[in-house]
Amino acid sequence: MKVILLQDVKAQGKKGDLINVSDGYARNFLLPKGLAQEATKQNLNVLEGKRGAEQYRKNLEEEKARNIAERMKDITVNMTAKAGTGGRLFGSITSKEIAKELEAQYNIKVDKRKINLPDGIKSCGTTEVKVSLYPQIVGTFKVKVTEAN
Repeated sequence: MKVILLQDVKAQGKKGDLINVSDGYARNFLLPKGLAQEATKQNLNVLEGKRGAEQYRKNLEEEKARNIAERMKDITVNMTAKAGTGGRLFGSITSKEIAKELEAQYNIKVDKRKINLPDGIKSCGTTEVKVSLYPQIVGTFKVKVTEAN
């Protein structure tokens, strides 16, 4: 019997997969527990519609990420922090602070976990920061840190 999985089922497949299982397994386990539905013509059409909508949504997200990455090339985020001798900061500037300033100055909302800054910024000056916006799409912008008076 062919069924469409409504949830991930261990050793069978992922949500949305069309699989072939024995009649007993489908009727006694998958269908009663709501893990699958029978693969009728109508259900297959609904599945295709959902796949098309999902692909469209992914294409929109990817296009949006490309636009943001293109915009980021010219961006310089200005920040101030207390510094000691030699331009060394007391503490460091973290990705959370950078994400907050990026949104405040340029209205670009980025998740702090997507900012690639392993140790933070620990000195005054200009630093290039990379952001993973979407799989295989990386945006780069500059962060300029000046000493606070």
